[in-house]
Amino acid sequence: MASLIQKYNVPGPRYTSYPTVPFWDATTFSKEKWIASFQKSFKETNQTEGISMYIHLPFCESLCTFCACHKHITKRHDVEEIYIKSVLKEWELYLNLLDEKPIIKELHLGGGTPTFFSAENLHFLLNGIFKNALKHENAAFSFEGHPNNTTEEHLQTLFDLGFRRVSFGVQDYDEKVQKAIHRIQPFENVEKVTHLARKIGYTSVSHDLIFGLPFQTKENVIDTITKTTTLQPDRISFYSYAHVPWIKGVGQRGFDEQDLPKDDEKRVLYEIGKELFSDLGYEEIGMDHFALKTDDLYNATKNNTLHRNFMGYTAHKTQLMIGLGMSAISDSWGAFAQNAKSVKEYQQLVFEGEIPVFRGHILSKEDAIIRKHILQMMCNFETSWEDAALKIDNLDFHLNLLKELEEDGLVIINENSLEIPDHARPFVRNICMAFDKKLHQIAKKEHLFSKTI
Repeated sequence: MASLIQKYNVPGPRYTSYPTVPFWDATTFSKEKWIASFQKSFKETNQTEGISMYIHLPFCESLCTFCACHKHITKRHDVEEIYIKSVLKEWELYLNLLDEKPIIKELHLGGGTPTFFSAENLHFLLNGIFKNALKHENAAFSFEGHPNNTTEEHLQTLFDLGFRRVSFGVQDYDEKVQKAIHRIQPFENVEKVTHLARKIGYTSVSHDLIFGLPFQTKENVIDTITKTTTLQPDRISFYSYAHVPWIKGVGQRGFDEQDLPKDDEKRVLYEIGKELFSDLGYEEIGMDHFALKTDDLYNATKNNTLHRNFMGYTAHKTQLMIGLGMSAISDSWGAFAQNAKSVKEYQQLVFEGEIPVFRGHILSKEDAIIRKHILQMMCNFETSWEDAALKIDNLDFHLNLLKELEEDGLVIINENSLEIPDHARPFVRNICMAFDKKLHQIAKKEHLFSKTI
């Protein structure tokens, strides 16, 4: 396995979308086309499945050096009110395009640090969102909480508004690792908020861990997972650290490259984690998630209804996802659109009455077909092109790219389908890359993506 990791550990997309963001086509995209695609998607699906919503709350009081998210570092909490007003203004701009109330099936607060905002301000924000919308009868509302600043008031306020899942960023409990990533966070803080969430009534508590961090060792990972599983979170995300300092700049240069575990060392950390999770009753979900059999994510896997979008893996698929806030991405299934990436520009556009998107992509028929295949592989580790509607142009070219992976036992190619064996799951991104036509049009990928394994 070590030799295969060295062979296939190359830069590649994480496939939260297809086409991936670097290959969005500015020549075919316009704000008008995005709005038309948004309205069409809403009319097709609002009454039958509802919509998803992601709200980006970008503020953090300090910079975590492992983070590749779009964020704004400040200790000034007077930014909360004007930012909330801008998000509600953006929502109003979208509502003005609709002829009926949206039915919100899925809502997620991400960041940044959503719990940077006071409970009172989060209440004001969400009341403003729900004022002109309906909640789906099977609604799934979730948020990301920082263990150091999530209070009982935060948890209770959001629970009262319909939230039932919370995700806490843990990363690693070792003090040396925490110092390197500028995230000092004792186990006691995580323990406290996890117990509080359960006491209030949250039905799904998730912990986010990362492997491949600077100075991280096998002993660190075992200790972190042992501590984590004493709290029995319903879900555990076990992410590979994506080292992309050429994209994120100084935020990911708080340590030297030599401080990071090397390719085979890093994969050993994952395999140790995977084995521990399995021993403790967690089932592997998708590429980097684990869940207890009582969790919705596990049930979605068994029912082949698992979905993946810009919020990651989810048990609740909707065709339309609206992203509100600075840098948020929306998906109509026929188009992608991303908001302005600075708070200042985002707020300026919104208060001028403009939908604040600055780039996106209109999917071609070919894009839509490839997207479905990649989604199938990322969620179910198999796909089929037997259906005429899923026929892939120039299929032999793509299958030829998989020959070496097939010879290495990482993919099984049948007459009209393919399967990814359990032991080959770490290589799913490499397999998807064989179908990524946009990726094959460029020669150099090193400074576009993190490594695949």
